[in-house]
Amino acid sequence: MNGSLPAFPFAALIDQQPLQQALLIAAVDPGIGGVLVSGPRGTAKSTAARALAELLPEGQLVTLPLGASEERLIGTLDLEAVLRDGAVKFSPGLLAQAHRGVLYVDEINLLPDTLVDALLDAAASGVNTVERDGVSHSHDARFVLVGTMNPEEGELRPQLLDRFGLMVELENCFDPQVRQRIVKARLAFDLDPHGFRRAYAAQRSDIVQQVSAARNALPELSFDDAVHEHVSRLCIDAAVDGLRADLVMLRAARALAALDGAEAVTVAHVEQVATSVLLHRRHAGDVRSEVDAASQETATRSTDKQTESGQPDSSNAKPDGSTGDWGYLPPEPAGIANVKSVIPLAPKKR
Repeated sequence: MNGSLPAFPFAALIDQQPLQQALLIAAVDPGIGGVLVSGPRGTAKSTAARALAELLPEGQLVTLPLGASEERLIGTLDLEAVLRDGAVKFSPGLLAQAHRGVLYVDEINLLPDTLVDALLDAAASGVNTVERDGVSHSHDARFVLVGTMNPEEGELRPQLLDRFGLMVELENCFDPQVRQRIVKARLAFDLDPHGFRRAYAAQRSDIVQQVSAARNALPELSFDDAVHEHVSRLCIDAAVDGLRADLVMLRAARALAALDGAEAVTVAHVEQVATSVLLHRRHAGDVRSEVDAASQETATRSTDKQTESGQPDSSNAKPDGSTGDWGYLPPEPAGIANVKSVIPLAPKKR
């Protein structure tokens, strides 16, 4: 791995189960499109990415610098060599270096959209293609993309968010006992990194074997109609755009089933991955639907109460004593004619 310091063990991460699950799913099926990790500073985003890298075959972690150019990322073609020798001379970029490892991008929300597009294209397809003046070169680029961001520093465009396979939101920890456990583990690692890692060596070996076995089992797992129906319902309820969410949810559920050593993908696997699939894709329309449903339920209850009692429901009475929805104008007083002065009384019969 890059860097002289050993990585903090993946199994030693504390209170990070959703993040660990998402990263392992992406490790089993990198074609899902990577993991976007959003959270404030100091929530172990980069620590988790480095820990994941050593679980993969090459143990390679490649970091994309914030100021990197497109050529540094995708590589370059020597067009003079093509004209001179008739052969394509390709200088690999970071995408080639990250093959079979982890490509880590910190503050991905601050990158130019063109770089994010190139990253997501390669992450989803497993291939990087460089084209210059009619000359092209392609190479394998099968890596796990891990992008991190602090939402306080800006958001990604919705079009780019949707192309990330999974998303996990991290929050500051306000549980004193959990904070103490995290700090104690970090201090122990900093004091004796190699000794700390030895304590987790067996767990690391187990996870490496689990990921390898899951990758091999992936093609054997299929989806029955019940799983397809559940995925469709969840995506419809979330009012997502397009069908990418359905595809990612199915692939993520399959990867999780493979990690579990299951013989089939179940609805339970879908439920476990749904949050990370829909978190960044959930459309505002589903919120409106919930509000509309709540309003309809309230109106129904009000009508039912009035029907049962024969009187208007006063539970939503306003300060002026009127009932109905807020925002409606109260009734205006109208003049009432004196009936006696308008219609003469009939004479009494003797």
